[in-house]
Amino acid sequence: MRAIVEDVLAERQAAEPVETASAEIDPNEINPMIENYLMGDPTILQRLSSALDTQLRAEERSKARTALASVEADIYDAEGHVVLGNPQGDVTLVELFDYNCGYCRQALPHLAQLIAEDPNLRVILKEFPILSQESIEAARIGVLVAEADVDYWDFHETLFTSRGQVNKETALAAAEALGLSRVSLELDMNTERVASVIQNSYEIARALNITGTPTYIIGDEIIPGAIGVEELRQRIENVRECGSAQCES
Repeated sequence: MRAIVEDVLAERQAAEPVETASAEIDPNEINPMIENYLMGDPTILQRLSSALDTQLRAEERSKARTALASVEADIYDAEGHVVLGNPQGDVTLVELFDYNCGYCRQALPHLAQLIAEDPNLRVILKEFPILSQESIEAARIGVLVAEADVDYWDFHETLFTSRGQVNKETALAAAEALGLSRVSLELDMNTERVASVIQNSYEIARALNITGTPTYIIGDEIIPGAIGVEELRQRIENVRECGSAQCES
């Protein structure tokens, strides 16, 4: 907007005698001139809006990078979280999820597809039970399953494809089907080590202002809510190409 005013003043000064060019600006005079200037070229506002959007996105990315750096170890190196795909992959996708989250359920095939098609993708799953007490109990069982030498994805998929609300019983049945002891699971689910894994997710969420599920972290971007597999794939490729989830055009 400052540039517009300067252009309008330059036009006025060019048309006025030298002795009046530096007179005090009268808003009643200058405002119609600015309006006429903008009406003469409607693309000016479009360009201003685009420039503002670009600036705001850059500021948001900068804030996200700073926030992510503050909890980097908690995100990528914490004990107890699940690592799928290639543990040494060149790009990491992190998902915070709740077993009773409908959008997480819908996004499950996308995650499976990305893992299957991308041999260099590392996926970290973090229990983030926020929807109910039942979610918390299922998450506690999930932490124990992740510790065990069983097929975690089988458990994960079973819970997300089950009917009705996922709860302690749903999780115990799925874990038992993998050969784990129901008695041991019930004894261990309320231990401090299990609670600390879930607490880690809560602390990350607090630092990054995450309030819903699913939430993804890819490179320097925090992505709230479910997005399509193509959008996830593009961000992964962007990180490989330019080191950021959003490459500058």
